[in-house]
This record gives sequence, structure tokens and C-alpha cells, in this order.
Amino acid sequence: MKIVVFGANGPTGRLLTQQAITAGHQVVAVTRRPGDFPLSHVRLTVENADVRDSEAVDRAVTGADAVLSTLGTPFSRAPITLYSEGIRAITRAMTHHGVKRLVAVTSSATEPRRHADGGFLMNWIMQPLVVATIGRTTYADMRLMEQHLRDGNLDWTVVRPSGLFDAPAVTAYELHENHAPGVFTSRADLAAALLEQATDTRFVHRNVAVTTTEGTPTVWQMLRREALGRD
Repeated sequence: MKIVVFGANGPTGRLLTQQAITAGHQVVAVTRRPGDFPLSHVRLTVENADVRDSEAVDRAVTGADAVLSTLGTPFSRAPITLYSEGIRAITRAMTHHGVKRLVAVTSSATEPRRHADGGFLMNWIMQPLVVATIGRTTYADMRLMEQHLRDGNLDWTVVRPSGLFDAPAVTAYELHENHAPGVFTSRADLAAALLEQATDTRFVHRNVAVTTTEGTPTVWQMLRREALGRD
């Protein structure tokens, strides 16, 4: 099948693109910086497009069987609109070309709840602090993105990872509707779950949480790695 990946030049997008190529799909990797994109293959097309550019997005979606979005941007206290504006451009293009299947990443923090595996530090300190401060504008825009999909008529699935970390390979990740007990999601598992949902109809018009249970860091290790820049 022909799969279009938005946010293809991000950490998860690159993994997803490679996994899709390995699985035998034809892939269109959409990025604002095609010269920086590290992958090449006979079944890969790298498309130069900003997701806010409706005409460019329309060109990228032409002939697609499924569209996968890994759009992302750093936390900011300033208003963020990438997710909601990007998904509007993507859904307009999909409707124009008659493409129905859309799988998009948001976050477990768009609807924060205590994780069964989270413990005191994650559930009562880290998650509330991030959601209320540096992540506030990000998660607000992700909620607008999710609402736009619910209001539309595409065959959408929203994939909600927990705390992201890097891992060397895909594991036996878990999928749970809406929420999951796990605290962490490897980017490799997130990419694999997105690719799986391109052809899986179990979670159409639903949110699905993806979590990793093998080789996960501790909450303290994640805090040191992400916040302090230490291994």
C-alpha cells in the first residue's frame, strides 16, 4: 500500500518510515527539510512540504491508501497550533482525494490520569507539573486535534503514547483503548503501532494507548535523561 507519513523527519517519523519500507510499502515521507532526511529507497519518495501549506499537503496525499501523522514540536509556553492546523490541512487533502484511513499521534497526557505503574513521583509530581506548565499549550492543541477528528468523517485512530524513550528494537508492546497502566513507550514501539493501525480496524474512531513493558527506564532514569541531559 502507499503510506504518507507526516512528521517524517522526527525521531518517531524516521523509524516509522523505515519500518514501512521494510514491510514492503511504498512510502511518501513529508518533511520541511528534505535535504536533511537520512533515508533513501526505491519505494521512498521524500516530499518537501510544510503541513500548514494546504496545496503542498494536497500534493503529498495524492494516491495514498493511508496517512500516518507523527507531527511534533517542542514544548513552549507560547500558544501552539501545529497539531490542530496540521490535522485540518491533512484531513482536507484526504477528503479531496477520497483517502479514508488516518492514524495520528497525540499523547496520554491529553487526558491525564494516574498510571497504575506510575508511582508517587510520576502520578503526583511529574505528570501534573508538566501538564500544568511547559506542556499546557501542547496538550491543549492536541485536544483540539483530537476533537477535529471526532467531528469529521474519516476512518481515524488516535495513538496515545506515554513517556517516550529510545530502544534498539520493537518489543511486544501493549495496546489499550483510551488509557494504559504503563508509564513508558519506546519510539520503536510507537512507530510499529502506527504502522499496525494503518491496516487494523479494531480502533477505528477510537483512541488507543501504546505502552512498552520490556527494557523500560525507571522514572528517575527518564528524568535524568530528558530533563538533565544525562545517561
